[in-house]
Amino acid sequence: MRLIGCKGAPNNNKLIINKLINNGARWIFTSLHTFIGLIYIIAGTLGGSLGTAYSLLIRFELGMPGYVILNDNFHDYNVWITYHGILMIFFMVMPILIGGIGNIIVPIQLGAPDMVFPRLNNLSFWFLPFSFINVNISILIENGSGAGWTLYTPLSSIIGHHDSSIDLLIFGLHFVGISSLVGAINFICTLLRMRWTIEPYYYYFNLSLYSWSIFITTWLLVLSVPVLAASITMLLFDRHFNSSFYDPYIGGDPLLYQHLFWFFGHPEVYILILPAFGLISEVISKYSNRLIFGREGMIYALFSIGLLGCIVWGHHMYTVGLDVDTRAYFTVATSIIAIPTGIKIFSWLATLWTGSLILITTNLFAIGFIYLFSFGGFTGLILANAPLDIPFHDSYFVIGHFHYVLSLGAVYSLFSSFYYYFNLVSSINLSELIGRINFISFFSSSNLIFIPMQYTGIAAYPRRVSD
Repeated sequence: MRLIGCKGAPNNNKLIINKLINNGARWIFTSLHTFIGLIYIIAGTLGGSLGTAYSLLIRFELGMPGYVILNDNFHDYNVWITYHGILMIFFMVMPILIGGIGNIIVPIQLGAPDMVFPRLNNLSFWFLPFSFINVNISILIENGSGAGWTLYTPLSSIIGHHDSSIDLLIFGLHFVGISSLVGAINFICTLLRMRWTIEPYYYYFNLSLYSWSIFITTWLLVLSVPVLAASITMLLFDRHFNSSFYDPYIGGDPLLYQHLFWFFGHPEVYILILPAFGLISEVISKYSNRLIFGREGMIYALFSIGLLGCIVWGHHMYTVGLDVDTRAYFTVATSIIAIPTGIKIFSWLATLWTGSLILITTNLFAIGFIYLFSFGGFTGLILANAPLDIPFHDSYFVIGHFHYVLSLGAVYSLFSSFYYYFNLVSSINLSELIGRINFISFFSSSNLIFIPMQYTGIAAYPRRVSD
């Protein structure tokens, strides 16, 4: 056997180098939807792991009275909160639920050979690592940004010790927004046009519920992400070009930023959870051995949730001085979202009740999702009511609410879909015993973490406090 580098082995060296180059290029320049979906999932797993590490730092710090890790440095605690929120939302849930699973499953469900713009699909992914690098470099500069994942002004508009850090964070959010917009446009065009290529009489109501959820989610992205881009661009201009969008001393209004941010931020909640609705519907239908109950009603409910999600942003701002009529409007509009959401939950329950239930790991996570999302939705109805939200605002009750809806709801759908679709990308048979142990431990521990937050919130324990 000739060793690499020895005389007579130049061809071997060349073959090995060419193989490495070709394998690398296969992943970097690929336009195949399944490959792109897999690298989205890998990137989302990396972002989620880092975001989870920040959450562990938060929990360790709050585990005992006094300073445990911080050493009297309160700014670091705000930094952990900021990057935990940004990483989990923009670099875990969105890449996996939409970019990852969506890229793998939607063309297969349409019967299409690929997305309608395969090279654009590749481009939409590669904006994501560039954004990820910007965000993570920002934490290394001047101790990172402690302005929160919302980047509220005037905290984020003051040029101070975290100047360059916030600028990099803003640029990172811009690039992740471009990635989301390009991917969303590709999904919309694929769902609108590729069905005619494959089957001319393929009616919209024959689309799977997951494809419907992606279709509505991507429209929400197209409508809301440009508003986020505008708000943080105006913030950047305030910081460096002496504009006065948010500075009250020269005619600006810091509340303008909150209105713009939450016009994006509340549809973002449904951008994260609507694909989960679609996935859970697929799983429950499969492992109940029947079609989903009230399927057309589920589609109309998806549309209703998407539409209503765009007009209720003000319930995040009950304490900023909104007048009584405005608060009454947002209270009513937010409460109405409970109707299409309730339709979906009762439809899932009816499917489980009338079907032949198979209690394997995939379905256990789907049933766990229904319970956890319902509990989070119930606490959301409490916070939708302006008189109740005012004492609960910025307390741990709010933390418990949105972690039940997103942290548990979205993550349970990820676990369920992982077990459900794993055979599409692998020939490995997953252990059912280990899967059940995973579900039992995750379900019990996640409730032990987040249920106490509801009680501490009722007892007026404030969020963003490090001790």
